[in-house]
Amino acid sequence: MSTPAHSPLPFAFRRIGWSNLLAQFSEQIALAAAPLAAVLLLAAGPAETGWLQTAQTLPFLLLSIPAGLAVDRASRRGLMVGAEILRALSLVAIMLLLAYGQLNLPLLAALGFLGAIGTVVYSVAAPALIPGIVPRAQLGAANRWLELARSAAYAGGPALGGALVGWTGAPTAYALATALSILAVLLLAGLPKEPIAGPSGRNLLQDLGEGARFVSRHELLRPILVTAVFFNTAWFVLQAIYVAYAVQDLGLSATEVGLTLGIYGAGMVAGAWIAPALSRRLPFGAMIVIGPLGGFCAALVMLLTLWFPTVLLAGLSFFLFGAGPILWSITTMTLRQAVTPQAMLGRVSALIMTATFGARPIGAAIGAFVAARFGAPACLAVAAIGFLVQLLVISASTVPRLRELPEAA
Repeated sequence: MSTPAHSPLPFAFRRIGWSNLLAQFSEQIALAAAPLAAVLLLAAGPAETGWLQTAQTLPFLLLSIPAGLAVDRASRRGLMVGAEILRALSLVAIMLLLAYGQLNLPLLAALGFLGAIGTVVYSVAAPALIPGIVPRAQLGAANRWLELARSAAYAGGPALGGALVGWTGAPTAYALATALSILAVLLLAGLPKEPIAGPSGRNLLQDLGEGARFVSRHELLRPILVTAVFFNTAWFVLQAIYVAYAVQDLGLSATEVGLTLGIYGAGMVAGAWIAPALSRRLPFGAMIVIGPLGGFCAALVMLLTLWFPTVLLAGLSFFLFGAGPILWSITTMTLRQAVTPQAMLGRVSALIMTATFGARPIGAAIGAFVAARFGAPACLAVAAIGFLVQLLVISASTVPRLRELPEAA
């Protein structure tokens, strides 16, 4: 007998949800503190913050596939615990280096890289673990709550991180991020052990090839993958230079920078809260397209700051960046979980993460290069072009014609 969609979510999922909330808050506080520390303490400019973003996102490109293969062969709970411990250790190291005045840009980038390894493993394992805990009818609700937690972290984490750096210094921000990460580990460690699939009898390349063929041949997953690649590339062209651009061109303080980044999270919260009402009124495919459309509109608003340099336009842009794409995250994750066989979820999630999140260091590197050669304003134009392309890709596919969540292949 199937579980009704409105039934309470399982207790094990609630532990994952709280752990996810704490881990996301920790990550966002640290990600807000890193470029602010680089600009305010280490005299970094747009190019340097761009390379810092590249280092902090490079593990998504290099390690998502190995993480996905591990997720389909090992304990997903155990991998998530180990990943969060690794991230906590990187935060402790940064905190101590700051306290003793020994931090420099290469060390900040290297430790950011190490912490991102933990984020990669956690991010691949979590979506693969959820369908084994939550009934299919409740996947949409479960993903919505996970995205609400992420949205709350994106709303409060950067604002809190920016405020702490501005008021008490970067070590305090990293101390809080470390404490939250440790609490996330404790919640994950309390989950029951899940059954582990035995060896597939094939080598890793065969497993990987099977997942790649599944994604490349799927008429829904393929355009979603391409759209996400262009979205993430454009997003990190912008992210790579935003803090330096905001401080040096818009004249914002550390607190105001954190506020604008926090408004991004507020947009995510707003989008996640209205998702159920929209899903009752709009076809499933239309819900997916709202994300790319929101990203393109947000990029145009950010372009306007070149002529009207005000915190209000920057804040509006980040609100739109949050409100639209959060609907994309909820619906596309639900779609992926619904159409992908359980035994392949780790590999499929890893392949999609490699292509999409792996585009982030590429976008950050593009941002750093363009900023060094042509200045931060040129990066805003490049980002806007990327957001236009991702909107065109998804609009031309069969995805907008979906009326409801499809059945598994």
